[in-house]
Amino acid sequence: MNKIPHRIFIYPKDVENISGRCLRTCRTILQKIRIHYKKKPADPVTIKEFCEFMNIKEDLVKDFLID
Repeated sequence: MNKIPHRIFIYPKDVENISGRCLRTCRTILQKIRIHYKKKPADPVTIKEFCEFMNIKEDLVKDFLID
C-alpha cells in the first residue's frame, strides 16, 4: 500500500511549534516569506520555501508538523 506523503504547506501554528514564538510573530514570518518569494498575500507557503528562508533542514521541520 502506498504511503500518503506529508503535506506541502506550512501554517502559523506549525511555525509556532518549530520556533516557540507567539502566533502573531509566526504570521509575520510567513508574510515576510510571501514577500520574499513575490507571492500574493493569500498564497500558501510551502515547507520547502520556509526551510530555505529560515535556513533549516526539511527533515528537522517535518518532525514538528501537526497532522
